[in-house]
Amino acid sequence: MQTILGASGQIGQELAIHLKRDFTGDIRLVSRNPKKVNAGDRLHKADLLDAGETLRAVEGSEIVYLTAGLPMDTRLWVAQWPVIMKNVIDACAAHGARLVFFDNTYMYSQTDAPQTEDTPFRPHGEKGRVRAAIARDLLEAMERQRLAAMICRAPEFYGPGKTQSITNSAILEPLLNGKAARVFLRDDTLRSLIYTPDASRAMALLGNAPDAWGQTWHLPCDDGRLTYRAFIGLAAEEFGVAPRYRVLKRWQLQLAGLFSPNLRDAAELLPRYAVDNIFVSDKFKARFPDFRVTSFREGLAAIRDGHRGAQDGPAGG
Repeated sequence: MQTILGASGQIGQELAIHLKRDFTGDIRLVSRNPKKVNAGDRLHKADLLDAGETLRAVEGSEIVYLTAGLPMDTRLWVAQWPVIMKNVIDACAAHGARLVFFDNTYMYSQTDAPQTEDTPFRPHGEKGRVRAAIARDLLEAMERQRLAAMICRAPEFYGPGKTQSITNSAILEPLLNGKAARVFLRDDTLRSLIYTPDASRAMALLGNAPDAWGQTWHLPCDDGRLTYRAFIGLAAEEFGVAPRYRVLKRWQLQLAGLFSPNLRDAAELLPRYAVDNIFVSDKFKARFPDFRVTSFREGLAAIRDGHRGAQDGPAGG
């Protein structure tokens, strides 16, 4: 059985689809309020902050995927992420389950240096520091051979459905609704963005590859990186809207943060929008040369079609 911890988010749901399609029908979905993605999914309610509930959620699993997310609240991250990681490591070690951890890039320095699996951790801010700490906790457990595991790391998302990212909330959602997009700091720096279905599909592939364990993997994204100016132009073309946007300066974002907790908690991420963001996934592409990465145009077209379908509602409705 393959188990997804934090199965209610976009990545967890898409992962369930790809696991069922390509690898197994024996899938357990775990969250505080799990819902089936595939007809045969097993549902299990659990709070990953509770060690006993996490232990029971992992029992009987061959492979466990940790795809849980937390709201963009620094205090929650600092208080809860170390507990979640400890509980999941302990549960997987106790049951002999292998762990796939879906990670982000917050622990990397926010510079224009290319990011590879060997890039050292130099976090900027509390969220980055806690992500570095839990990644180190897992790496240490792997080195001590407490469990077999891997880290799958992704840059910023863009994608359909409930995808949560600055690119979705500040750029794609306004454009889809006929409003002006908002760009943080600069519109002329290159952005590395991963299409969420690609991230989930790649993680399913890695989790079922016998030679992938004990390593960190950068998940694949389109290497034809675009500036936000070009990305907005392409999105507007696909969405059939005007490419309207405004660039928000640092002082404007700081002012807005006085009234928006989400913006205030995103402040530590701002330096990465002032420089090129070059996320390198050559290792994955060399190991899986047949994996087809979704182009920006294809991904944006799919987002457009999904948005229109959601607006139209069920047939006959």
